[in-house]
Amino acid sequence: MVNTDIDLETLRELADEGNETALDRLANLADAADNLEELSDLLDEGSMQAGFLLTRRAAATGNLRELQRICDAGYDDAGNELNRLLKGPADEQRDQ
Repeated sequence: MVNTDIDLETLRELADEGNETALDRLANLADAADNLEELSDLLDEGSMQAGFLLTRRAAATGNLRELQRICDAGYDDAGNELNRLLKGPADEQRDQ
């Protein structure tokens, strides 16, 4: 049987060595633990998974400043969500 319980220290070491899967796993664990500070740190390290998770949270709450910060940190989809929210329903209906 394969041991699927990987300790955080090992994940961190792998992520520090450039393993994107380990970085994604750390982001998922931070999200599950509701650790926004860790997610933000992971985004700053280049984790697109952290960017996705933070964007999902910020869009759900309509946090425009957070979406801008996430976009500035390199996750472009946050900019798309920011623009969508800034346009609002009236602009969306007019564009159709």
